[in-house]
Amino acid sequence: MMTSRRRFLCATGATATAAALSALGLPSGALAAQGIETSAPQPFSFAQLIERARQMASTPYQPAAAAPAAILDRIDYDAHGKIRFKPDRAAFATGPGPFPLTFFHLGKFFRVPVRMFLLEGAGDATAPTQARELRYRDDYFDMPADSPAHALPPGSGFAGFRFQESRLGDQQVKDWRKNDWVAFLGASYFRAIGDLYQYGLSARGVAIDVAVAGKSEEFPDFTQFFFEPGAPGSDTVVVYALLDGPSITGAYRFAMQRGQGVTMEIDKQLFLRRDVERLGLAPATSMYWYSETVKGTGVDWRPEVHDSDGLAIWNGAGEHLWRPLNNPPRTIASSFADRQPRGFGLMQRDRDFDHYLDGVHYERRPSLWVEPLGDWGEGQVQLIELRTDDEIHDNIVAMWVPKAAARAGDRYQLRYRLHWQSETPFPSALARCVATRLGRGGQPGQPRPPQVRKFMVEFKGPPLQALPFGVKPEAVISASRGSISYVYTEALPNGVPGHWRAQFDLTAEGEEPVELRLFLRHQGQALSETWLFQYHPFIAREVY
Repeated sequence: MMTSRRRFLCATGATATAAALSALGLPSGALAAQGIETSAPQPFSFAQLIERARQMASTPYQPAAAAPAAILDRIDYDAHGKIRFKPDRAAFATGPGPFPLTFFHLGKFFRVPVRMFLLEGAGDATAPTQARELRYRDDYFDMPADSPAHALPPGSGFAGFRFQESRLGDQQVKDWRKNDWVAFLGASYFRAIGDLYQYGLSARGVAIDVAVAGKSEEFPDFTQFFFEPGAPGSDTVVVYALLDGPSITGAYRFAMQRGQGVTMEIDKQLFLRRDVERLGLAPATSMYWYSETVKGTGVDWRPEVHDSDGLAIWNGAGEHLWRPLNNPPRTIASSFADRQPRGFGLMQRDRDFDHYLDGVHYERRPSLWVEPLGDWGEGQVQLIELRTDDEIHDNIVAMWVPKAAARAGDRYQLRYRLHWQSETPFPSALARCVATRLGRGGQPGQPRPPQVRKFMVEFKGPPLQALPFGVKPEAVISASRGSISYVYTEALPNGVPGHWRAQFDLTAEGEEPVELRLFLRHQGQALSETWLFQYHPFIAREVY
């Protein structure tokens, strides 16, 4: 999922006018030489895009006309991997914006055509903003002479786009063609790199009926994108998007800043064509196969495999929660009721390479934190966990689900920021959970009853480091069912100040999950965030 980008403008079979080119702030000769085909200009504003989405929601859904299926089927994984957008056709490579823009090709796994528009006059109060569509041609791409993609007709559309990296940290990138920092590809999925320069989990424009019994999940598409040129020297790009699907339409504004990691401020309005049973707003999608918590014998040679290892929540009451992820025996939906949440996100906390031992660098995968802006009202942070037996499947979804039922004709307006970086942008002063480990319960040298499970939960942070010598924190534990025994806390014998663990045994019969809750305190004061865990006796029995 990586390529490069630059700027297009030219009328069909002719060159663009100098006036139109200068409106972009780009040299007319350079753009004309690119030989890019564009449409005639048309007026554009975000308000117009919102109104268009509203009107679409009152009409039946009509899928975008796709390229011939027989051709797309031949552009399989191997053929698609050999197609690269030509760097000399990338928008914004020479200005005025800070980041070159390139596009993804259609194929067997990316079939929905997406229309791309460049905006002229954006930010100019003296002239209306105009949009010119970039028309697809196969000569925009490098591909083998025998590629089936050559058979696609002109104007077939693109699959998605990405912005190229013009710098890494404080250093200018000598060859921006080799790096990108944000990509939109497939349905309403998009990704960004964090401060460790690595892709990982994805965000989505919206989630429709994820893991609803008896219903198939719906995947609405971003069908059109509009790109502002950007200001010289700026670290921000602005992109508008139109969303369309059988149950929903929407208009989006993304202001994406490349700084320490990537920050996106998103303003969106959604319109429902029909009822939705589970409407997921600000959703994130990730992969969790296994970690140090639970791993079957010989399942894989690596110690851990995951893009994210937990869900963090800073709820409206000010409590910081940490819920380690599971690879459950069946699809599980967990809900955390809240009002006015302060934030939530799928996080990758384990940053030790030796815990993964893999060249794909799971230890560098970004965390994704959702920061609500404005009044989100009442609802739930919902966590959906699906069973997986490989790392190729995204099996985790976290999202905000409003309390009120989502009915046809409803309108939603939402603002939030997405922070793609290694750590949460709003760290708690409390000690945080750094590991969850399960093993056989009971005592060494004595029979180990199969229904007893031992938990070791590790915390690290300044409040634990500040404890007087000889003082132990208290472990405050509760369980939805079963009994807790053999509870104690101790500093880890690793010489690291402020690194403690709480140990306890859980006795629980039956197959139903057990909800556990734990935090550390001293003299009535919480020292740690609250650890939540969903224990599945079936999985534990399989492993141990």
